Amino acid sequence: MTEVGAGTLAEMLDERQHLLEIARWMFGSPVTADRIVQETYRRWYALGDAERAGITVPRAWLTRVAGGLCLELLAAPVAAPPSPSLRSPVGLPTADDAVCRPEPGIGSAQQWATSRQAMLARHDRVARRFAAACEAGDAAALKAVLAAKAMVVSDGGGKIRAAVRPTHGADAVARFVTTLLGRTGADMAVQPEMAVKTVVAVESVNGRTGLVLRREGQVVAAVSVSVAEGEVTAVWIVLNPDKLQHWHRP
Repeated sequence: MTEVGAGTLAEMLDERQHLLEIARWMFGSPVTADRIVQETYRRWYALGDAERAGITVPRAWLTRVAGGLCLELLAAPVAAPPSPSLRSPVGLPTADDAVCRPEPGIGSAQQWATSRQAMLARHDRVARRFAAACEAGDAAALKAVLAAKAMVVSDGGGKIRAAVRPTHGADAVARFVTTLLGRTGADMAVQPEMAVKTVVAVESVNGRTGLVLRREGQVVAAVSVSVAEGEVTAVWIVLNPDKLQHWHRP
C-alpha cells in the first residue's frame, strides 16, 4: 500500500511554525507551545486512515485542534500542559554491514577492513547518485537509482506531519522525495513564497554517506539510504526536530 506524503518540506515546516505561533501567542512559553503542538499531531496520527483522508484541509483541522487545546488549558484550574505520547523513533539501519561481516575464525581483521572499505565505497557511489538526483529534482534519475521495490520511511516523531506508513515502489518513492524537497519543475517555477531553498548536502550519516537537508542554515532532515547491488533499496528520512538538534551548527 502506498502512503501519501504530507506535502513539501517547506509546507510541513511552515505548518508546524504556524501552530507553534498560535500556542506561544496564547501562553508565551516555548515549552508549553511545543507540547501543545506535539499533542495536536498525536491526535492527527490517532485518526483512522478514512478520517484523515476525509479532511480536505489538514492545516485548518490542526489549527482548530491546537486552538482547542489552548482553550482547554486556559480553562483548567491548574494549567498543566498535555502529556503527548512520544512516537517510537525510526532508526537508520545499517544492514549493509551484514554483507562484509566476517564469520568466526575465517579471514583476518585486515581482510574484513578491506571488505568493509569496498562496501562503503560502493555505498558512497550510489548515495551520491541519489543525492545528485535529489538536488536536481530529477524524478527519472531518482527512479534509475532506486530498486523496483524500494521504500521510503519518514520519522516526524509526532512533531511534524510526516507520512504515517512507508511508501513502496520506485515510482512512488521518487514522487515522494521530489515532492518533499519541492524540487518538481512546477514547484520551482510557480512557488515564490517557497523561495527559501532546501540545501542538499552530502555528509556522513550513521557512519556512511547520506544527505543532510538545511533551510536558512538549520538542519531540517537527515537522510540515510540502504544499498544493494548498486541500487537504493530504502530511504530513511528523519524529520523529528528533537533528533536533529545535534546537527545544528553554531
